[in-house]
Formats: sequence, C-alpha cells, structure tokens
Amino acid sequence: MHEKDPFPSLQSAEPARDELPRVDGGFKTILADPPWRFANRTGKVAPEHKRLDRYGTMSLDEIRALPVGDVAAQNAHLYLWVPNALLPEGLKVMEHWGFRYVSNVVWAKRRKDGGPDGRGVGFYFRNVTELLLFGVKGSMRTLQPGRSQVNMIESRKREHSRKPDEQYPLIENCSPSPRLEMFARYAREGWATWGNEAEDTIVPRGKVHRGYAGGAIDVPHLHPRERLSDFDSRELGATLAKRYEQGLSLRDLEVESGFSHKRVRTLLERHGVVLRPRGRPTTTTAERPDREAS
Repeated sequence: MHEKDPFPSLQSAEPARDELPRVDGGFKTILADPPWRFANRTGKVAPEHKRLDRYGTMSLDEIRALPVGDVAAQNAHLYLWVPNALLPEGLKVMEHWGFRYVSNVVWAKRRKDGGPDGRGVGFYFRNVTELLLFGVKGSMRTLQPGRSQVNMIESRKREHSRKPDEQYPLIENCSPSPRLEMFARYAREGWATWGNEAEDTIVPRGKVHRGYAGGAIDVPHLHPRERLSDFDSRELGATLAKRYEQGLSLRDLEVESGFSHKRVRTLLERHGVVLRPRGRPTTTTAERPDREAS
C-alpha cells in the first residue's frame, strides 16, 4: 500500500505546454529556473521548505529529461538558476543538457538599506545569495559588453522564488538572440517563453510578503553642505561604486542619488574608483534612472 503524499501540491510542476518551443537553427541563449525539489536524508520534502509557498516541483530526473539540448543551437549559452544546496545537481543537469560549466553569476540579496538580507532559509547557513550557473555548448564567447560585466547582481528580493529583473539586461548584453526562458513567470519582449505561468492571461503565484517588494536600494538624502562621517562616506562610496561599475555614468548617479556632481565624484574617488574618460560609451546592466525630457 502506497503512503499518501502529505504534500501533493509540491509534486510535479511540469508545464502544461509539453513541447519546448523551437526556432530554425536553435536558441542561442537559454535561461532556466527549474522548480527544484528539496529533500532531506529520508527523501521527504525538507522541513525548512514546507512552510514556503506551495509551488509544484520537479524531481532531478524530470528536469534532466527536458530536451533542452534539442532546442539549443550548435553554439549556445545556458543560464541555470540553482539553489546553493543543490549545486551538484545543477551541474549534472547542465552537463546532461549538453552544456559545460564555465562560470556563474551571484545574486546577492539586499535589504532596502543595502545590507545583506538575512531572511533566507538554510540548514547550515542563512542563505543571502543564489547562483546563476553559466554554461556553454559548442564554442561561443560572450558579446563584447560581457567582457567587462561583473558576475554579481545586487538587488532586493521579490515574492518567493522570483528571480531579479536585473538578470534580463545582463543576459541580453552578454548573450545573443534568439533567446528562450524556461519556467518563465512573465512574457518578455524579444524572448520565447515556456512554462505554466508564462502566458499573459495567467497571474503568477507567490504572495509578496512584507519587505519583499523589490525596488532600488535606498541612498540617504543629504543637504548640499552636510558633512559625512567616515563610516557613512565609506558606505555611500561603496554603493555608488557598485552602480558605477555596472555601467552608470556620473550623471546617472547624480540623478539616481540626488547628490551633486562634486559629491558623487569625491565619494567614488575616496572609494578608490578609477573614473572612466569623459565620452567613453558605457555598457550598462542596470536600468538607468528615468529622466525628464529636455
């Protein structure tokens, strides 16, 4: 007699559309965020994950069996989200799909004030990061902007399991089209999507809990002649330096922070940032702040 599954909603999440989309020549860029199934040593769903929103999940064999290699181009890039605890499984899936692991992008989850968001789960450590594995099929380098792209995304969390929107401009700057997103939550212009929640008429599941609404990291407002403590100067300099390294210009940082040009420049220089020559084109992975039309 089979024991009744106490968590039926945590079982198969195989998307309603059985066939992966295809294009002539195959997709050159594939992004996948599989609904990994966590289990403890007894084979049951890990206790620390039972209390999270009840998403359907897939076993390792189900994920491996997806014919990703068949829809990928001869030379292609794969971006594969994997929880820290399942890194070995993620590498196995990548290899089974026909890609070799070469690098990763780290998502550092931040509070609104820019500090590490310690509200994650984990049995050994409180996880504040998540890995986006990067693999290559055949032989294909990243696009030119990718040669100066840092392998880190720093942003605030959204609803459970939703990945940062900053991943899209990063991938689009580094990897060519056509592009496919698997297990997508929303349709995105320029991408083929596949998954239970990818249709425009479907509202993705996942409650937005208090403090998990996403959005920009706060930069405090300062008066024009207000002096900063050494601590605040270091903290603000680090925040601005990260945005500058993501491709924003000094003018962008002025608009985003509300600081004067001189204050922005001084904070960057005190943080050891070597400023780019004026007029040099930037390759930004972060969304530039909106400006009023002149």
